[in-house]
Amino acid sequence: MGCLENEKGTADGKGITDGKGIVDGKCIIVGAGEFVPVEIPKDEGDFCIAADGGLENCEMVGLFPDMIIGDFDSAGPMTRRTIEELEEECPERVKRLPPEKDDTDILYGIRLGLEKGYRKFYLYGALGGRLDHTIGNIQCLIYLRNRGAKGYIMEHNQLLTIAQNETITFHESMKGRLSVFSMTEKAEGVTLSDLKYELKDAVITNDFPIGISNEFVGKAASVTVEKGTLLVMVAWE
Repeated sequence: MGCLENEKGTADGKGITDGKGIVDGKCIIVGAGEFVPVEIPKDEGDFCIAADGGLENCEMVGLFPDMIIGDFDSAGPMTRRTIEELEEECPERVKRLPPEKDDTDILYGIRLGLEKGYRKFYLYGALGGRLDHTIGNIQCLIYLRNRGAKGYIMEHNQLLTIAQNETITFHESMKGRLSVFSMTEKAEGVTLSDLKYELKDAVITNDFPIGISNEFVGKAASVTVEKGTLLVMVAWE
């Protein structure tokens, strides 16, 4: 792994902006959580960050990260050697973080992506392993939504995102299960349309999992929340 740009995209993260500093592209962050190898699309203008041991997951699928961050406590010996070599060749592509810090490695990557103007974030290797990190990464989705950005935790068989005072729609070809959970004390005006179990203008609280294990039925489904924050989980077949 060297300093040169490869065929999967740019190595500087300088995407096209809309004149207001918002980049027309996505920020990909690969963490060190459980990871089943999947293709991670990286287009021109996208910016990829490997968070700590997430570099190993990048290497597993041939993904070339634009930046590597972390205290590298979750990186194996070979990965540490790779990072040390890269620090010598391209020091601007490695950011060592102190072991004791307020931000998790993934949250630091999110802050970096926001500073660069990205408003779409795709997180891989963000679930499994340590439960505290899993919960922390779900909270990062809320952090993004509260700042006008949209985040997705991606796995080979599921997707997590946040709906906040908005409607999310799904293509009619979607198959599998959909679950929603209130991340605030209550989520009001919740409507689940064109799913096996529908709701209309309901209130969902954070102490009763009524929104679990719904199903797509071959229609263009939607999830609406008028006031509050929902965690939306989709598990596909």
